[in-house]
Amino acid sequence: MAAPNPHKPTDAFSVHSTGQDSAVQLHDDAVQQTDHLTQTEHVSTPYDDAQEQAEQADPYEYASDSGFDSGSLLGDETDTLASSIMNYRMENGRQYHAYRDGAYWGPNDELAKEILDFAHHMYLLTLDHKLHLAPVRNPQTILDVGTGTGIWAIDMADQYPSATVIGTDLSPIQPEWVPPNCHFEIDDVTLDWTFPTDHFDFIHIRELFGCIPDWDFFFQQAYEHTKPGGWVEIVEHSVQPIADDGTMGPDHFFHLWGRTVVEMGQIFGKSFTIWSESKERMERAGFVDVVEVQYQWPMNGWPQDKKLKNIGRWNQLRLHEGIEGFMIRLLTQVGGWSVARAQVFLAEMRKALKDYKTHAYLPGTVVYGRKSLRS
Repeated sequence: MAAPNPHKPTDAFSVHSTGQDSAVQLHDDAVQQTDHLTQTEHVSTPYDDAQEQAEQADPYEYASDSGFDSGSLLGDETDTLASSIMNYRMENGRQYHAYRDGAYWGPNDELAKEILDFAHHMYLLTLDHKLHLAPVRNPQTILDVGTGTGIWAIDMADQYPSATVIGTDLSPIQPEWVPPNCHFEIDDVTLDWTFPTDHFDFIHIRELFGCIPDWDFFFQQAYEHTKPGGWVEIVEHSVQPIADDGTMGPDHFFHLWGRTVVEMGQIFGKSFTIWSESKERMERAGFVDVVEVQYQWPMNGWPQDKKLKNIGRWNQLRLHEGIEGFMIRLLTQVGGWSVARAQVFLAEMRKALKDYKTHAYLPGTVVYGRKSLRS
């Protein structure tokens, strides 16, 4: 991975910070095994030389068919090193990633993956079964930043079979068997990106709220690595429920919930308010033809509108089952709350989600913009 930009702000607060900047953190046994492996002499063959030349010409064309390609994840390191990112951390009964330990607030266990896939289904319902709104035409290089379970990247690979789709994340939780044009890599996109500049036809960003310490730097990186004429799209929603009809009084729990999430993000150094800032930040980074499309996610099935009612029911399920994963680490590790206090807070949220008399929703935005042909 490239050295951090000397003008880039230092890393944000990490709940398990080690002082290291990037790279995979290795256990002693992995280091010892690597030392032993490096003593083994490798004899170059004509096949090796030919393959190396081919891979230098197109580093993704010769990637493994496996969705999780350990060779691509670690560059020149051996596959032995890949095991270090599989050593997960357990906190309060939930599993978290080991790479860049503490950099992300969410778990990566089976329940967390299910919740991420719930959200993907909700976005399909919201966008009328479209995977993106940006007017992308025949893209050949696509990047999904913070891919999660990889479900969006896999769907895009199916929709655009001639394209190469790359999904990046801190956790190797994506399936192994995926379309041959879809690949996943472990990467921390808060650091300098190592992809070629002017490379991607389309960059997709979704639900990275609370993950990015410097959004302006992030969008600058996205701009640099987008082809002239290419598009970047970011999809985010608020964490603060609102109501337009007076059914959410000033003392309603949803207000406390929203303030608490935003406050935890401020302490963490990674805000949860990007949904309302994306358009301005993309324009500041240099994107043109920037469009903002607003949407609403009801907190439960209160709406009369059939589409919104369906989305609201899914949102109620997503939040009811997922709020522990959304908040337990932030409340206990960042906020310093006891586990008991945190669980009481989460129980209050589950209770509030069942109240159909409160017509609350989460506002959200889809923002997309184009890199000028004259960049």
